[in-house]
Amino acid sequence: MGNRGGRLHDDQQGLGARRWTSKAWIACVCDFRGRWRPVFGKGYTELFFRDEPTALAAGHRPCFQCRYADAQAFRAAFPGVGPSAGQMDVTLHEERLDPARLTRPLALDDLPEGAMVVWREAAHLWAGRRLRRWGFGDYGPAEIPPRGADAPALTPPSILAALRAGYRPRSDGVPT
Repeated sequence: MGNRGGRLHDDQQGLGARRWTSKAWIACVCDFRGRWRPVFGKGYTELFFRDEPTALAAGHRPCFQCRYADAQAFRAAFPGVGPSAGQMDVTLHEERLDPARLTRPLALDDLPEGAMVVWREAAHLWAGRRLRRWGFGDYGPAEIPPRGADAPALTPPSILAALRAGYRPRSDGVPT
């Protein structure tokens, strides 16, 4: 689960044109200390992700409250020397707004595990040196791309760097 800093819905539970209210886009766990909130509550519009690689590809980082250990590991792997959550949020926000990153092909062989790319006009997970088509249910079957293939990354550059530096996304439901 995640959020983009605030309420993005109206009282009829419809989404407006606004897609974020702050630069802090976080990925949380659904179950934390027995807390419960309505999905279309007064404070936040909750977002639900298939898994952590999907949240990372959308530019979300682990929450420092409900996922403290993951957030610390992410900070340690994030480019720069011990950046604050705010510094990471500014960097990630700039990357999310850069449309050119979605057209820059990157060599698949150089991508870290857990990266998401656009392959054959669809989102795919890079795992086990194979591509798996993203889906709301399961991922598609593993596909071995041709040697030297490249694809634009959906995952923002600084998150790719964190994955390369050793951050390991939660693996619940993620194929290897």
